[in-house]
Amino acid sequence: MYGVTDLRKDTLIDLDGSPFKVIEYAQKQMGRGGSIVNTKLKNLITGQVIDKTFKNDEKVRPAEINRQKVQYLYADGSGFSVMDLNSYETIEIPNSIDSDVPKYIVEGGQIDALTFNDKIIGFDWPKNVVLKVVKAPGADKGNSASATTKEVELETGINVQAPQFIKEGDLVKVDTRSGAYLERAK
Repeated sequence: MYGVTDLRKDTLIDLDGSPFKVIEYAQKQMGRGGSIVNTKLKNLITGQVIDKTFKNDEKVRPAEINRQKVQYLYADGSGFSVMDLNSYETIEIPNSIDSDVPKYIVEGGQIDALTFNDKIIGFDWPKNVVLKVVKAPGADKGNSASATTKEVELETGINVQAPQFIKEGDLVKVDTRSGAYLERAK
C-alpha cells in the first residue's frame, strides 16, 4: 500500500478496481489539520482524466500492471496488430488504446505492453526511438546563417522537422512524447 505522500508523477495506482496513472501531484499543508494531496489521475482503460483529493492518512493500493514483450505486426484503419512473443498469439489493438504505436515502431519492432487482468491497456514507451529517413528535400544553398529546418519523412510515415544537413538514409532519434527530432543517431 502507498501512503498518499508516496505518490509521484507516473505512479500507477488501483482505484475501485481500475488502474490509474498519476499525471499531476500537489501536496498542500492545512494548518492544524495536517495536509491534503491533490492529484490528477488518468484511467488507463478508458482514458478518462479525473481530479482526486486524498487526506494525508489515506492509503492507496498499487495497480497490478504487468509488462509483456510484443512485436508490432501491422496497422489497419481501426487499429493495429501485435504478437505476444511468449504464446505467438496475434492480438488486435484498437487505436483508442494507443494510436502512437504505428508512428514510432517499425513493423517487426518490439515494445513492452502494459497488461491489467490479462488485457493490454497501453504501452511502456522508451523516451526516444531511432528511425530511418526515407524522404528529405535538398538543403537550401547559402541558408546556413541560422538554424533552419526542413520536413523529412521517416520510415514509419511520420514527418518531423529536422536540420538542413539530414539526408535520406540517415538514422535520427525522435522524442516519443513530443514527436520532435532530437539528434542524428550514431
